[in-house]
This record gives sequence, structure tokens and C-alpha cells, in this order.
Amino acid sequence: MSKAWWQKNSQEIPKIVVPPPGPKSKAMHANTSRYFRGLSSQVKLFPVCFDKGYGITITDVDGNTYLDFSSGIYVASLGHGHPRIAAAIAHWAERLMNCHDFTTPVKAALVEKLATILPENLHAMQFYSDGASAVEAGLRAARAISGKHEFISCYQDFHGKSMGAVSCARMTRGDVLSYGPSRVPGFYMVPRPDPYRPLFCKSDGTIDTDAFIDFYKTFIREGTVGNVAAFVLEPAQGWAGSIFPPDDFFPKLSRLCHEEGVLLFDDEILAGMGRTGEWLCLDHWKTVPDIVTFGKSFGNGFPVTAMIVKKEYADALDKISASSSYGGNPMACAAALASLQVIEEENILENVRCVGRYFMRRMKKMQADHAIIGDVKGKGFLLGIELVKDKKSKEPFDKAGKLVYQYAFQNGLAWIPAGHILRMSPPLIMNEKYAALGMDIIEDAITNVERELGY
Repeated sequence: MSKAWWQKNSQEIPKIVVPPPGPKSKAMHANTSRYFRGLSSQVKLFPVCFDKGYGITITDVDGNTYLDFSSGIYVASLGHGHPRIAAAIAHWAERLMNCHDFTTPVKAALVEKLATILPENLHAMQFYSDGASAVEAGLRAARAISGKHEFISCYQDFHGKSMGAVSCARMTRGDVLSYGPSRVPGFYMVPRPDPYRPLFCKSDGTIDTDAFIDFYKTFIREGTVGNVAAFVLEPAQGWAGSIFPPDDFFPKLSRLCHEEGVLLFDDEILAGMGRTGEWLCLDHWKTVPDIVTFGKSFGNGFPVTAMIVKKEYADALDKISASSSYGGNPMACAAALASLQVIEEENILENVRCVGRYFMRRMKKMQADHAIIGDVKGKGFLLGIELVKDKKSKEPFDKAGKLVYQYAFQNGLAWIPAGHILRMSPPLIMNEKYAALGMDIIEDAITNVERELGY
């Protein structure tokens, strides 16, 4: 199979045959919405109904075909309908769907493959079917490993929608009381470095990561009861808008955790498995966590996630009854194994690094050319553009974010909004030609919105 399998139907994209959302989408969405509630902001802003996908394209029920700049939601990273992954899932769907947590040949092969790509001391594994379940298992493992019960996480991090996971994140979003009325006792939040909006700065105005580390030391002493099991955080914040800390932050945080006897819990559900050009995002900073979770890209859309701890903590997984009903089923393991093999054999990580450099060059040029682009950020294919009313004040521009999202979608780009931050997570197979096409659509949308809003 050629690694260019997906290009055969990508020559005429985007292809808009009916102004979207089209009549079939509107009717289907209206009917479904009578019963199905709690939709994401991206669906509310653009209620199109999708019918099929192939490679880097996705087609709605009205026949409009879009360039995919979201991979579902950071999920279908190797393209929709990858023949090798689809065949692997189909084989086990016919052969053996589930046998709880018994070993199967495909699970054995997946475990061995993971052991070759992860740091050599991250070898005690368990599989789940969604990100929140993996994070919850990681929290329970941290308590079993440390004998402690408290957790520290960071402002604007996101870790899932179950109670322990939401307690590691903001409890409200906009005017919606999402997860309240209170956080689980023993969960605390602290600020983390945002290079564009730094809380602590040096005398020269640059961000001061040492000040963050010093604050964490003080917070552990003054804000907790001295029983902190783990520091839980995303290596790159996805929901917050693709925010990456300065390069010295994670090595310093890792040292602090070691000094304080606190585990470092790296939640890579969104950023891991190649999206930033490394297997784990934390690999960029040569930092090995005590606990790691990853998912989304792991099975290329099939529900499979992982929670892994250092091998010296392996016994903790026996103590917490770590297995689950669906985790590690043969279809899930087949999807994950095939995805890892594709990443290696199609040289996906190098493609992500190469095209990722193009994305950053293009976004920096756009930042210089457009009045409402305050900041651009990203590594590989985890990208964000921050829209502001004024570059000096940096006031977030939510209205512009919504309008740019809708303009681009109407012109054939399926992607992700985050208020005033435009998020992009294209399939990792995408080449520079289609990366440029997507950025052209986004820049045209920004130009139109600037004109509409009087810039």
C-alpha cells in the first residue's frame, strides 16, 4: 500500500456544492437535537451532519467535502479510513471482539511495540476506552504509589469529564456551570507559564519560569496539607488553545517534583502519539514522567487509551484493580498496533516535524500581516492562533473567533473553535500542499472578518 493512499480523492477539495449547513444537515440536526443534547461549541456554531471521511477529507450529508483540520478532535490522526487500520479492526471484529482482560495475540504484540517506543522505564501498562478513564486510573495509581492523597494541576488544563478529572481543571466554562458546585477535596490548581500572557516576568519583561517553580514550592508548603501525590498537567494545553510552556519549564518542574517527593503525571491524551512530532510531547524536553496517559491518536479514532507508570511502580496497578470492561479488547489493540506501525513505516513523525515548520512560518507571517492576530503557537500539528482586539492590550476577541470559524467552515475547512483561539489539528499524514490550502482558507476568513469588524 502506498503511503499516498489518501491523495486519490483529494484533488478537488474543498468541494462545496450546497451552502453549508445544507438542507439535509439542517433537517437531520434538528430532528436529532430533539433527543440528543449537550453538544460541543463547534457543533452549535456550525451544525453540519457528516456522512463519510477519507484520508484528509470529510463529507457531509449534502455532498459537501471539507478539508479536515481537526482529525475529529485530535483523534483520526492518520486519516479517515486508513486501509491498514480499518483492516486490522475488521479482522478482530469478526474473530474476537472482547474477552475482558485476558491476553490475546494482538494485545501481546501491542505491549511489545509500546515497550520499544516509550522510555525504557515506562513499562507498566493498562488500557482503557476513553481519556477520562485513563486519567482516573492514573490518579488512583498515584495515590497507591505514594500513599498520599492530594493533587496539584494547572489553570486552563483539561483532563476529562469524570469527577476526579474535572477536579484537575476549571469547573466552569463561560456561563455554563459544567462540573460544580465544588471540586473534590484535596485537588488544587496553580498557574502555569503562558509565554503570551506571563504571570511572572523578569526585569526584561520575559517570562520567569523560576518564579513559577518558587511559587509551587510555597504552595505545597502553605496551600496543601503536605500530602501531595502528584502534579498533574498537560504538556501542551489543548482546550486552552495550544499553549506550550517555555523549554526550560518541564525539566525544572521534574526536578521540583523529585525534590518534594511528588509524582509527575503527564496527561498526553491530546498531545501524545506523534501529534507534536515526537511519540510523547514531553520527549521534546527530554523529561520522563512517573505516570503518563495517552489516547486520541493512539487508535486513530477507535476508542483506546493507555495509562502507564514507571516499572518500579508496577505493583500499584495490581492494588487499584486497574482493568476495565472495554480496555484492551482485541479490536482496540488492533487499531492501536496498526496505528503505531503506520507511524513508523510511513515516517509520520518526520512529516509532522517538516510540515509543522511550514505551519509555524506561515502563522508567523499571518501574525505580522493581520491586526487581530495577537499570537501564534504550536509544535508539529498541534497549533493555535490567538485573536485579540488590540495587540497591545491583548484583549481576547471571542466574536472574531466565532466568525472566523464559521467563515472558514462555510468555505470548506472542518476545524475546532476555542473562543478567541483558533485550534488546528490536521491529520498527521497531510503534506505541505494541503497544509497551505487550509491556511489559505483560514487567512481569507481572517481577512473577511477584519473587514467586517472595521479593521
